Amino acid sequence: MSRRATVASGTLIPKIVRVNLLRRHPIALALIALVLLSALAPLPPLLDAVSGAPPADVDLVRPTLYTLLAPISNVLDALTFLSLERAKALLLGWMGVLVLWGLLQRGTLRRRLIAALLGPLAVVLLGVAAVLLPRPVARLVAADSTLTVIDYHAHTARSHDGRRGWTLQDLAAWHAAQGFGASYVTDHNVVFEGGIDDPIRLLPGVEWSVFDQHVVALGAVGPIDRGVYGRDTRAMLGLFGALHRQGAIGIASLPEYWRNHWGDLDDFVAAGTDGFEIVNCAPKAIGFPAVARAQVLQIAEARDLLVVGASDNHGWGKVTCVWNLSSPSAHGFRSNRVVARPIALAQGEWRPWTAAYTQPWLMLAGLSWSERSSWLTWILVILIYRAVPRREGDPGGIGILARSLSLKIVRLRRPPPPPSPPTA
Repeated sequence: MSRRATVASGTLIPKIVRVNLLRRHPIALALIALVLLSALAPLPPLLDAVSGAPPADVDLVRPTLYTLLAPISNVLDALTFLSLERAKALLLGWMGVLVLWGLLQRGTLRRRLIAALLGPLAVVLLGVAAVLLPRPVARLVAADSTLTVIDYHAHTARSHDGRRGWTLQDLAAWHAAQGFGASYVTDHNVVFEGGIDDPIRLLPGVEWSVFDQHVVALGAVGPIDRGVYGRDTRAMLGLFGALHRQGAIGIASLPEYWRNHWGDLDDFVAAGTDGFEIVNCAPKAIGFPAVARAQVLQIAEARDLLVVGASDNHGWGKVTCVWNLSSPSAHGFRSNRVVARPIALAQGEWRPWTAAYTQPWLMLAGLSWSERSSWLTWILVILIYRAVPRREGDPGGIGILARSLSLKIVRLRRPPPPPSPPTA
């Protein structure tokens, strides 16, 4: 075989493989490109919700299984951290794309209809899995052992919208898995009646619903007549004084209902509110805009009021978007630090209709390098399994790739057959 033929065959092999991959597997190659490109503008794992800077004294530790299954873990987490409006837009957007993709496939009409139905079904199943599927979760670890990692707002099945069967023990275990050392139990309009100290300490509280506003009471409180505080704004504001008389403190849960009393924030302060929620993980509240948060922070700092984050867990979903670092040596505005996931803080900054592409990008930008490596490994393994041609009856896998490439090399390097002798 001539040297020119050898060189030609050597350059032909990668060209064949490259063209086949681009034509047959554009989605896998696009995913690889996005995973790598998103690393050029990475997001930190956590942000201080007050300063906007990554906290230097805490870390988000991911279990080994979480990292090994990073594509599943990250997707389910990203679906959890959607505002309600963005969740609807993302589901409708991706369902529409997958229906169209299924209808454009080759094959019979029956096969294309099945593909068009399976795509949206997969999206719905992913949403259900994000809410219900048990899975490994990231855990917050603080370098300062004097800080208490705490949640100021969480629910059990005693709340009207709590998950059925969601007990105090379930709530404690949910928090412990993510690094919390304590949590207040703030069921809707139900006074806390029991305590748990293991695996974390659960503290008494309640969430009072009064006149288009929720007020989180922290401490051992007794029942109140909500009708007294539900007539109008002035009556609602009287609840803060009533809580003080019971020895509790009152926090205005703004993120979900901020539009209802946005012009009354100074009246909240005058009435004796002890602080404000500035981050809340509930779908109706996670979209609290950064501009509104900044205005609340300005008021809270000027009046030395507490600012907190809330998981607002009701038994649905496996992960929190926010943690609080409570310091025993500080008071008021400086006594609590709120650290949150950037993808959660971004929910109020993007239009709902952009969710189908901005949420995946925010997810990819927030990957650690270990998660990024896991993504690339899984994509390549699946790509190899899908891309390699095989004879009928051959099993899939990496072995078939080596055999296939070897056969191609042998065929390309085999000398051409000698010319047939001339016939008489």
